[in-house]
Amino acid sequence: MSEIRYEASDGVAVVTLDAPARRNALTVEMAAELVAALDEADADGKVGAVVIGGGASFCAGADRAVLAAAGADPAEDAHFKSIEAIYQAFLRVGELRSPTIAAIRGAAVGAGMNLALATDLRVVGRDARLLSGFLRIGLHPGGGHFALLARTAGREAAAALGLFGAAITGTRAVELGMAWAAVDDAAVDQTAFDLAAAAAADPELSRRTVASFRRSTGSPGVSWDVGVEVERSPQMWSMRRKAPGARPSPPIG
Repeated sequence: MSEIRYEASDGVAVVTLDAPARRNALTVEMAAELVAALDEADADGKVGAVVIGGGASFCAGADRAVLAAAGADPAEDAHFKSIEAIYQAFLRVGELRSPTIAAIRGAAVGAGMNLALATDLRVVGRDARLLSGFLRIGLHPGGGHFALLARTAGREAAAALGLFGAAITGTRAVELGMAWAAVDDAAVDQTAFDLAAAAAADPELSRRTVASFRRSTGSPGVSWDVGVEVERSPQMWSMRRKAPGARPSPPIG
């Protein structure tokens, strides 16, 4: 069964991660489905905005089986491609032709945080939990995590989250400028959809405008794509270092 749901109405494509049993932790197959759904949104000229959500829990990172397999030999071709597939899921979000909003309830952790930060705007539940989490399980961050954090939250918050393991609520995320609105969980999806609908009223204009927005507001430091490559080697090292006799790790990505 598909673990990605796709619906489009009123110019808004809603893409929902739907693997609640593992809190939407990304497998290679799920990542590929997500990319396919995003391709569908791009191909539909009537879509002027995209909302990405995860139901009760946004995304707990990469699936533990993907990380465990990669830990044995991160540079082995199949394992390298598996991690690459996870990266591609949120990189594709950043390439969407339409403006994007993340609707976040529950937790956004590791690769799930990357997925949230890949969007142009975030609406969060007040009690949502956002954290990097990589160091907690002995992994170097990956997927351009620092570049995403710094461009969204600034250097101080990026250090607190990425280096010192801080976890924040949705309310705190708004205070830090990492999210636009913190609302009750029941209102997250509708708030995100209403914002998206405003942009989607004129899809051609919204697509042209978001392209200018991203070019004009991109991080003045290391770009996201460069950040992915900077983090790749030390993350692979941390995977291999952790592998011998390691206990199964929670999803993080």
